[in-house]
Amino acid sequence: MKFETPATTNPIDQMKVVGQPHDRIDGPVKTTGTARYAYERHDAVPDAAYGFLVGSAIAKGRILSFNLDDAQRAPGVLTIVTYLNAGKLGKGTYNTAKLLAGPEIQHYHQALAVVVAETFEQARAAAMLIHVDYERSEGAFDMAAACDDAVIPPPIFGIDPADTSVGDFAGAFANAEVKLDATYTTPDQTHAMMEPHASTAAWNDGKLTLWTSNQMVAWTADDVAKTLGISKENVRLIVPYVGGGFGSKLFLRADALMAALGARAAGRPVKVALTRPFIANNTVHRAATIQRIRIGTAADGRISAIAHETWSGNLPDGVPEASAMQTRLLYAGANRLTATRLAVVDLPEANAMRAPGEAPGLMALEVAMDEAAQAVGMDPVEFRIINDTQVDPEKPERPFSKRQLNECLRLGAEHFGWDKRNSTPGQVRDGRWLVGMGVAAGLRNNLVMNSAARVRLNNLGNLTVETDMTDIGTGSYTILAQTAAEMMGVPLERVTVHLGDSSFPISAGSGGQWGANSAASGVYAACLKLRQTVAERLGLDPATAQFAGGQVQDGERRFVLEKAAVDSEIVAEDTIEFGNLDKHYQQSTFAAHFVEVGVDEATGEIRIRRMLAVCAAGRILNPKSARSQVIGGMTMGVGAALMEEMAVDKRVGIFVNHDLAGYEVPVHADIPHQEVIFLEEDDPVSSPMKAKGVGELGLCGVAAAIANAVQNATGVRIRDYPVTLDKLISRLPEVA
Repeated sequence: MKFETPATTNPIDQMKVVGQPHDRIDGPVKTTGTARYAYERHDAVPDAAYGFLVGSAIAKGRILSFNLDDAQRAPGVLTIVTYLNAGKLGKGTYNTAKLLAGPEIQHYHQALAVVVAETFEQARAAAMLIHVDYERSEGAFDMAAACDDAVIPPPIFGIDPADTSVGDFAGAFANAEVKLDATYTTPDQTHAMMEPHASTAAWNDGKLTLWTSNQMVAWTADDVAKTLGISKENVRLIVPYVGGGFGSKLFLRADALMAALGARAAGRPVKVALTRPFIANNTVHRAATIQRIRIGTAADGRISAIAHETWSGNLPDGVPEASAMQTRLLYAGANRLTATRLAVVDLPEANAMRAPGEAPGLMALEVAMDEAAQAVGMDPVEFRIINDTQVDPEKPERPFSKRQLNECLRLGAEHFGWDKRNSTPGQVRDGRWLVGMGVAAGLRNNLVMNSAARVRLNNLGNLTVETDMTDIGTGSYTILAQTAAEMMGVPLERVTVHLGDSSFPISAGSGGQWGANSAASGVYAACLKLRQTVAERLGLDPATAQFAGGQVQDGERRFVLEKAAVDSEIVAEDTIEFGNLDKHYQQSTFAAHFVEVGVDEATGEIRIRRMLAVCAAGRILNPKSARSQVIGGMTMGVGAALMEEMAVDKRVGIFVNHDLAGYEVPVHADIPHQEVIFLEEDDPVSSPMKAKGVGELGLCGVAAAIANAVQNATGVRIRDYPVTLDKLISRLPEVA
């Protein structure tokens, strides 16, 4: 099915099942512990051995030699794989560094070997006995210093140019009545998902099966085949459940490759799970950024000039953190400039982390907007509202398909009690706490990807949906079941969903907040085909047949749905293929985030008191799971604002706080009650579902709202994240 014109009225508009707050259909197996994750597939592979990875002890250089003798003699050891006996390996399309090092070392903890043994403890103990001789090379581990030699990267994600310029920014900024010129920094961050990167691998007659934890099944199956040099037909990935990913599991990682290599060498199945230090230093992370923002306005607050320049670091051939992307779209202003630069550093690979680009970009832009509002003497909500735009500011001929940012801001301000905010910082106290409110806008683009599905109807009137789509804790099972139930007119209980198997039709996968909308549209397309076949078998007109209450009706003729499949199961498969509507309409999602904080007047300790997100993101397919996604993003924003920072030892190129003891994330005590409001909206330009994504929108702007609230509470403006008490304490107002 090609989607080339905006959607008109269709069966989803009934909203009998879609759009309702259904409980997650995968909830019972997850809450009872019977959902089997990648490392737990004892049912499928009962005799698996255990693999333990050895990572490089240096960040840059060469392996001179291995001494494996002690490890090979250790109890229970079956085999050890290094680059010397792994065979010829390629590199996946989505990998920057090689997943098995040798002889060159590209970053600290790059995998050097996998030890396979009968038990996990035996494999781990033997891994400690491997001796490696290295030749160290000088590395670049200081991103700020490396920025002196930063370069213009290739088109970011193959879509946008690194730099854009509209009008005469330099002239307009020079002539602006009010000017802001400030630099902001965000640190390296890690994903810290609950389930580690884990895989179980088994070979049978030259064919590889991987039970793995991965967000994008088709991408990864391709890269497994490419890396191992085998046919894709000989690779099967099975990914029914993923315990979180946040972007770190979009691609093939060392756990899957080393499990496959270990299993091939040992001649039996092997399971590998990465330890927390390996997750931080061996997989991917969000890159640190340096961002310079300049805003020039007239005395009435209208922006005449805006520029956003950003620097980040990565390994050679890596991607930049595209932190200026949202600034191209979020506010009006005739004279504009954005620039992205990439510095080469020899730190572990940087890549996608929830809302790549916008998340760190808005941490800077939305603080700059508050600073600009203060400079003009205007309320920060009103400042954002008067600088709204209904067209792409860089391409005014392209309107937004739907843009309700101002409505988000106004409703949020009213609901949050923004009118009670004291605009003079440091004036509101509650006992020992200095109290402040902050606001920030959020933007995340609406991305869509082609997505396929297969739907089966049996002689009991039950439906089965099959697609390689993944559920990373986001509710994919439920949303796809809702879509099929709505399309075929049956209760949700009559739909079974099978996900995460590369033998199923290729879906959009989970990432970029494109998953739910795209994958549901694929199920929609398959159901349209199924409806046509059902109607034809029953002798009805497919164009006028109605599906409701488990029945199919056309005029006076009515049949139970299962009658169409009484002789044989009906199977329909199709792919939603998105056309070029994005060339004619800018498709984005919007949010307004409001936060109230308390700051201890003596210690600088920060406590979140209230949080509100108002979101405009198309049709909300399941308000219950969508709210869960948004409050998860809000929680992640608290971490980004107040605590998350991977500390780099710039002498040796290692993230030193590489576990959940040293890398702090929010816990229950850090998070108060969170409110989420979804505006009524459907967007026919987006998809047949008229939906968009929310999973990353919930994060975008939150950290800035917190930083702005801290400034309102204390009068202290922090431009270097995270906002920690050591940056506040010497600048707090005098204690009375």
